[in-house]
Amino acid sequence: MERMLEWAVADNREASAATLPQHTENAVRLLHMVQDFLQAEGLINPALWTEKVLEETVTLMDSLMVWYSAGTQWFQLSQVGLRLLLGFMAQEDTDVCAMATAKLNGILQTKEVSSQDEACYLLGKVEVILRRAIQDQTEETYSFLVPLLRTLLSKVHRLLYMELHLPQLPDTNGSPSFFEDFRLYCNSPEWRVYLDKYIIPYMKQYEIETFSQGHESMALYWKECYETFMVSLHKRERERGESKIRFQEQFVEPFSRRSRQENLRYNSMLKLQHSQNSAIVRQWKAARRGLVCERGPWADRQQDEMHWRVSSAENYSRMRLKLVRNYNFDPHKEASALRDNLGVHQQRVNPESILLEAVKQVKVSDLEDDILELPEEDPTTANNQAELEEASQKEKLVLWEDCELVTIVDVVTGRLELTTQHIYFYDSSQEKEEGVGHDFKWPLTQIREVHLRRYNLRRSALEIFLIDQTNYFLNFKKEARNKVYSRMLLLRSLSLNVTRSPQELLKASGLTQKWVNREISNFDYLMQLNTIAGRTYNDLAQYPVFPWILADYTSEELDLSDPRVFRDLSKPIAVVNERNAKAVREKYESFEDPTGTIDRFHYGTHYSNAAGVMHYLIRVEPFTSLHIQLQSGRFDCADRQFHSIPGTWQTLMDNPNDVKELIPEFFYFPEFLENKNGFDLGRLQMSKERVNDVVLPKWAKSPEDFIYKHRKALESEFVSAHLHEWIDLIFGYKQRGPAAVEALNVFYYCTYEGAVDLDAITDEKERKAVEGMISNFGQTPCQLLKEPHPVRLSQEEVEKRKTQLDSSPVNMFEQISDLKSFFVEGISDSVPLIKVVVPKNQSHSFITQGSPDTMVAVSQNCMFGTHGWLPYNKNISNYFTFIKDPTVSNPKTQRFLCGPFAPGVEVSAGLFVVSHDGKLLFSGGHWDNSLRVTSLVKGKTVGQHIRHMDIVTCLGTDHCGIHLISGSRDTTCMVWQVLQQGGAPVGLHPKPVQVLYGHTDEVVSVNISTELDMAVSGSRDGTVIIHTVRRGQYMRCLRPPCDSSLPMSILHLAVSWDGHLLVHTCIEGKATLKMRFGQITRKLWGSSKKMSQISSGETLYNTQNDQT
Repeated sequence: MERMLEWAVADNREASAATLPQHTENAVRLLHMVQDFLQAEGLINPALWTEKVLEETVTLMDSLMVWYSAGTQWFQLSQVGLRLLLGFMAQEDTDVCAMATAKLNGILQTKEVSSQDEACYLLGKVEVILRRAIQDQTEETYSFLVPLLRTLLSKVHRLLYMELHLPQLPDTNGSPSFFEDFRLYCNSPEWRVYLDKYIIPYMKQYEIETFSQGHESMALYWKECYETFMVSLHKRERERGESKIRFQEQFVEPFSRRSRQENLRYNSMLKLQHSQNSAIVRQWKAARRGLVCERGPWADRQQDEMHWRVSSAENYSRMRLKLVRNYNFDPHKEASALRDNLGVHQQRVNPESILLEAVKQVKVSDLEDDILELPEEDPTTANNQAELEEASQKEKLVLWEDCELVTIVDVVTGRLELTTQHIYFYDSSQEKEEGVGHDFKWPLTQIREVHLRRYNLRRSALEIFLIDQTNYFLNFKKEARNKVYSRMLLLRSLSLNVTRSPQELLKASGLTQKWVNREISNFDYLMQLNTIAGRTYNDLAQYPVFPWILADYTSEELDLSDPRVFRDLSKPIAVVNERNAKAVREKYESFEDPTGTIDRFHYGTHYSNAAGVMHYLIRVEPFTSLHIQLQSGRFDCADRQFHSIPGTWQTLMDNPNDVKELIPEFFYFPEFLENKNGFDLGRLQMSKERVNDVVLPKWAKSPEDFIYKHRKALESEFVSAHLHEWIDLIFGYKQRGPAAVEALNVFYYCTYEGAVDLDAITDEKERKAVEGMISNFGQTPCQLLKEPHPVRLSQEEVEKRKTQLDSSPVNMFEQISDLKSFFVEGISDSVPLIKVVVPKNQSHSFITQGSPDTMVAVSQNCMFGTHGWLPYNKNISNYFTFIKDPTVSNPKTQRFLCGPFAPGVEVSAGLFVVSHDGKLLFSGGHWDNSLRVTSLVKGKTVGQHIRHMDIVTCLGTDHCGIHLISGSRDTTCMVWQVLQQGGAPVGLHPKPVQVLYGHTDEVVSVNISTELDMAVSGSRDGTVIIHTVRRGQYMRCLRPPCDSSLPMSILHLAVSWDGHLLVHTCIEGKATLKMRFGQITRKLWGSSKKMSQISSGETLYNTQNDQT
């Protein structure tokens, strides 16, 4: 406002004759605005009445000559000026008051007051200001006002008839005492009555008549201004918004889009660079390991300390026996320091990286494989290759779904693709690096079983089991799971476990009856029950559960014939101690949830959950890293760790809230009881004893001895007679309902299927929290039985039943004294047989059920025949059936392997392998270094593969018929994939899957176990080398012990399903068996213990080293 007045003064001063009228009109409007604004807002905010505003207002009015111009407009403006001056006079600021008073005094001295109403208005306003100054005793203000009052009274004395109404009024004409006289007079009744009766009413009337119309017009003016302002504001905002949109479209969005693209490109480049650097580092490390290993050129250098982790390889009893080298080993010193509150001297590691480290430890890196330059394909395989390419072109995508691959350590996001021939999974996780991930591809023909699974109590997962014991746990969106499952069943023509509930699946499998009849072991039965009930190694929240079976962990010797050493299997572990039963029952009966959400329960924890699994397996990776991640980046305190088997049992007996059952590893895996990785697990608070290996019961001399006796106890007569009672609790009719309440076997409601509907939770954070709660509490297995489980037959009852059933098979080892030999003439006259095989996977049509199996025989002259063979049957008078192949008797129909064998090659059984269905014969030893495939049905060669650089000396195949391994004089071994068509082998892939190096002499014996991911080869110089099958990595070199200085050669190798390795050696023609007892674990790869030795037909088991 000050600036507006200042500008108006300047405009009027500098205006020309042409512009002066416009500036004058603007000035008049401005004065009206100032008057209206100050009269409205100034009453609320006195600070608006500034000296600057007064000065500029007076200057502007003087420049317009308002006080002395004629005309209605100027008269009204003079009235506005008087009102403004009176308003400034009323302010508490003395300078403003003095300045306004002086100006008004000067105006009154030169201006006539012609109107009686105007005189009343001026006198009333000045008197109000004067009286306030007297009341407030502000002498300075009073002194300013007295001259003005003297001038005003002299001007209006006659006009207002003061001589008549105010006879006592002090004289205003030069009286020196007027200053004091009027101070006294203004409080007199005469003065007060005059003002109240004559002056004040006219003053108010004048104010209304004079200024009310101006107020109304100014109100309309302000309204118009406001409306114009708002229109202008909206227009400006609209234009600004439109401009902003145009700016965003033309500049911001292209820039942002380009910026995002550049950021993505830059981040992708960084990720690619990091991935490439990591891949190069891994390749260098792999190359270094190859150079400094036992068979490398720098083998004399100091070897790195070996560390181990659990492999995912399983044998056919679903035992994860194998330990493999952990090349990404972390000693977790930071976790130990954080537990002990010692701080960390090194840079702190983000706790989230601990899980990432555990993931890396189980990821597969294809870049660690050697890049092999194989010879060009031979002409004989060209046709096969063309057929394969034609078949691959026919492969079509059936469906794809986003899913999650659930592993022990992580949940990997990705995409599953199902084609007419294969099943693919593509890892799309952000942590995936080049060459490292969970991608997989498998032929549909290798799928053995597909089970519907739960994940976080949701029926949304599938678990796929392959022929080689590999398995994958995939979680889908709930509606997508069944679609993928049905399509997989349609594409997989072989018999699969179709859409059956776990209860129906168990019933259809016949496992229960087999167990009752003692056809399978207790361990195998429990493992199969776990599998059917949805328990899996891939999800820690649904890990397989096994029972505590012993109650004696303090005796010096374990007497399995004494029932008192066993746990009562009819009760939950928490109430095996009778003292705990009463407290558990009272807790259940007294529990009430006010909300009605939580049902009554006996136990707030569960017998199987992720924390419990990590508790037991803390000494082996990746469970060590998972435990640390669960404990927020540190080890748990030593007293809460699993450090003593007797101590753990005693805790269970004393604490009814601790209900942990066992895991399968307690019955086959001694390595989890040893701290071979040297982790710092802390010290016990009371004894200050350092926690290292698990303290064993007194009756166990070593971890191997504990596993041996513990497994023996599991298979004992007492456990066999009572195991069904524990099955009723975990998998059977006592799992839920009134029977569970009576058995004190009810757990927290969140552990049961159907207790929580995760799909109904829309909030992502809340759903994640509930999933975490389910994972922490554990999950109850699917209920498999709703009636009591049958009792297992005793050994005597089984023997009695066998004698009653004439057609039941006889165990040869139980009837050794009754063995008889039978002679069959004319199989191959005067030519010895070198290979006789009864293939194990022989198919019979429904019509030919009970017909003889095929027995393949190969003679030393390379003649082969397929004979009929029917095992022992009491219904046959000759006790067995042998049907001779008619082609071997007639020289015209005899069938021989094509092509001569190489000179000097001894035709032996090791040169031949028969496919599992008895339709193909694989042979080596040929003069052209080939591996040949002969059809036993057609009697001719159907495949010839030349990849070795010298004679093929030995062959071997795995148990599942997926891979074939060949050894050669060129010191290499090759792993071949057996091609399948409709589930039946039809030949070999033209190129080997792996080429295995390491020998320096002729390879004379080979064996392969795909399920344990190991290929074993022995050479003439007595060296045994172990490689992996899937990646072809060199793992270990073994030399059987030899007390003689004479050269030793390997004759045969064998690997059992449980990972036991048998080596048959020869020293100067004397055969010796070297047997390695113990699983394919750290002991096989890195142990310095000697192999046991069996020689001269004597069986000498060195049980001091290993007892399994």
